[in-house]
Order: sequence, then structure tokens, then C-alpha cells
Amino acid sequence: MRSKIGYVAGILTTLFLASPTVAADLLPASAPQPVPQSQSGWTFSVSPYFWIAGLDGKSQVFGLPTVDISQNFSDILPDLDFAFMAAGDARYDRYSIFTDLSYVRVTTSSATPRGIIADDVSVKSVTFTAMVGGAYTLYEDSQTRFDVLAGARFWHAETRIALSGGLIGSLSQSDDANWVDGLVGAKGSYAFTDKLFVTGWGMIGGGGADLDWDVLAAFGYKFNDTVSAVAGYRAQGVNYSNDGFTYDMIQHGPIIGMTVRF
Repeated sequence: MRSKIGYVAGILTTLFLASPTVAADLLPASAPQPVPQSQSGWTFSVSPYFWIAGLDGKSQVFGLPTVDISQNFSDILPDLDFAFMAAGDARYDRYSIFTDLSYVRVTTSSATPRGIIADDVSVKSVTFTAMVGGAYTLYEDSQTRFDVLAGARFWHAETRIALSGGLIGSLSQSDDANWVDGLVGAKGSYAFTDKLFVTGWGMIGGGGADLDWDVLAAFGYKFNDTVSAVAGYRAQGVNYSNDGFTYDMIQHGPIIGMTVRF
């Protein structure tokens, strides 16, 4: 039973980092405008997104043996209960502040062999991440923007296992971890036309985790001065381990979303 629980819990605790998350963020550092805005004062943006991510790496909970994980998005989707991902940005001249929030909850159930030890084993995983940071535009013209950035990302990962029936009766146990990582990096964009642009970023850091990194490259389309859409590919990795809880995972896959500016 321990190996069964360890396998299921290991898969679910690695789900989408908040993001955990379907994981994690389309515009965590606010993708720059393909063409600089002419208005002065503060400008703001809100960016909901969807990350079609798979998972590869290692996970450990409850001090059980480490489990190797290799899951496609199609393997994870049937167990997804709820997911929310969105980023926000506020910019004044060359300075900007940003935030990125991600929350994911998944639940899976199975029985132990022959249902002797337990009739039902339910595993619930909750992942939440919140990033806050600032950026400064080093270079900007009518087609190009290049920013440097720094920030901190808070992680919360929790797994709850509940058994019922069989010899066990009713039993529930949870394992969780909270940590904060500092990140530094850069982001930029280049506009081919007044509608089409490319954008991307790279971030790396650590703190609570030994290593935390995030890269993205995407194409964008600007419908008007208010709304734009982005589609690309993102990879994010984190290596956290403490007191029998390990989250050493790379999430990678296509990402799509939109940005509304005002």
C-alpha cells in the first residue's frame, strides 16, 4: 500500500505549481508591449493564461521513497478539480511592478489490491504560487523593449491522503511545504509589424529551493491598443527538498493567453 500511495501522491504533488500549476503563468513578469505606448502616467494590464504542461522529475512525500514522474498533460487533466492562473502588471515610465498567481487542485481515487487494506484511497493535491517583483526597461524604441527584473516567488504544496474501508477503516494524513525563492532575469519583445510580435523571458534563482528557473518564447498578436494574445512554449524547473518532502520537477509545454491593458 505504501508504494501505491507514494506513487499516486508523488504524481499529484508535482502538478502545476500552483502552478502549481496546469501550472503556472502566461505572463508572470508582464510581457512587454510590442510598440511603446504614447500616453504618460501609470498603465496596467491583466493576463489570464492556460499552460498545457507535462511533468518530468522526482517527488517525495511522507518520507516515502522518491518517485520518478513522467506525465503528459492528457494524463493529468482527468483528475483536475480546479485551476486559476492570472498575472498583473503596473508600469510607470521605465519602471514596472508585477504579480503572478496560480492555484491548482487535483484529486484522484483508487483502491488497494483486492480492497483488503482499504476500499478507497483518495489523494488530493493543492499547489499555490505567488510571485511579486519589479522590472526596469534598459532599452526601448518603436519596435524593441528589453527589461531586467527581480522578484520573489512563494510556493505552497500540499498533499492529503485519505483511506476508508477495509482493515484501515478511516485514516487521513497530510504533508505540505512552504518556501520562497528569489529570482532575477530579463524579458523582452520585438515587433515585426504593428500587430505581430515575439516576446520571451528568462529567470533563475533559489532560496528555499536549491534552484528555480523559468524560460518562455512566444508569438503575439495585438488586436488593438487594449487586447493582445500570446501563444508559445514555456519550461519551468524547481528543485526543493526538506525533511522527507521533495519537489524536483520540470514543467514544460505550450502556453496560451491574453492580455488586457488599460
